[in-house]
Amino acid sequence: MSSDDAHTLRKPRSDSVRNRERLLAAAKAVFTGAGAGAPLEEIARQAGVGIGTLYRHFPTRNALIAAVYAHEVEQLVSAADALLAARAPAEALAAWFDLLIDYMDTKRVVAPVLQADPEGGSSVYAAAGPAITGAVGRLMQAARASGDIRADITDDDFNRLMIGFSHGYDRPGWAGSARRLIEVMLAGLRPN
Repeated sequence: MSSDDAHTLRKPRSDSVRNRERLLAAAKAVFTGAGAGAPLEEIARQAGVGIGTLYRHFPTRNALIAAVYAHEVEQLVSAADALLAARAPAEALAAWFDLLIDYMDTKRVVAPVLQADPEGGSSVYAAAGPAITGAVGRLMQAARASGDIRADITDDDFNRLMIGFSHGYDRPGWAGSARRLIEVMLAGLRPN
């Protein structure tokens, strides 16, 4: 193995991983609050790093936006399994929906940029759907198997419900309305 091969196999330094995580958290907060065109310097400042560190991790604004979105999807998808391991299926499903609303708050800001990005952002955006559908499918399967929700509710039925509650997610006041609708939806899913 050459020294170049060993270099490419090396794990990132722990401070580099921490900086990347701080940049993603700061970017999510700044983009959600000020929009996708927010100053990158503000993101670096909030993350407690220099602008050069931001650019070493994310060479372009679109690369940062794509990373924020991919990170949000990863967290949402992995939360499904973590919640199922820690809670009853109905409780896991309800908690996951709360996380879904937070994810959609970020999505409303970054999705238009990703969809318009021909250099990879649109593929990051497109890949999210199957991952999220798989996560909610696992939650639904567990809730049906436990008897927490009606056995006659199919994944297609549930996808239609999700489409309905997510309508207008890019408008002001959506999150509060969505949380109320989730309570109604979950109550309607319980067996008689």
